[in-house]
Amino acid sequence: MSSTQTNPSGQTTKTQRQVEKARRREQLLAAAARLFADRGFAAVSLDEIGTEVGVTGQAIYRHFESKQAMLGVLIGQASHHLLSSGREIEVECPDVLVRLQRLVALQTEFALSSSEIIRVQDRDLASVEDRIQREIRRTQREFIAIWIRALQSIHPQETTDQLTVRAHAVFGLINSTGHSFRGLAKRKQTGSFLAYLKHMLPEMAMQALYAAPDEPEEER
Repeated sequence: MSSTQTNPSGQTTKTQRQVEKARRREQLLAAAARLFADRGFAAVSLDEIGTEVGVTGQAIYRHFESKQAMLGVLIGQASHHLLSSGREIEVECPDVLVRLQRLVALQTEFALSSSEIIRVQDRDLASVEDRIQREIRRTQREFIAIWIRALQSIHPQETTDQLTVRAHAVFGLINSTGHSFRGLAKRKQTGSFLAYLKHMLPEMAMQALYAAPDEPEEER
């Protein structure tokens, strides 16, 4: 029996069971992100993740092969989202200034909405299965390459290594706010501080991307 349905127009649609399974899968990933970010991957059990969404730890195996697989999906999904969005921006924005503005906006939105995933990646990427870890790193390199191609247009004198450092510096500027935002949210300043970050971070990031380094002084 087919697990999908076909509507009158001939399009395939998901059954209610498939929709519910997909929803539960996303709930489990969200719970895992919260717990991994708060306590670390090694300190969290499948039972604890299941409890967060009202299922047993064993029930998680209907969606994921293991806790390690959950970690790989969590980080991998985020990396693929950034890459696919970055590719769209590169195609849609021949103007370099507009392209960089949209890339900065993409990274800012990700940092402010997915700070837990950023913390998990910073601490626990090494715990992902080697094969999946290599795929994640390849995806992230391709995303950085999109930034480098844009930066080459405004800093043609800089090497690829220098442009890579420039891009990573901007990532650090934006992503590190995930840690700051977490603390401020606990002090009930979430709304006002979030509005501040959405305005301030892109401004600072664009200045960093366009900044021209001073000429090094000659040694005496």
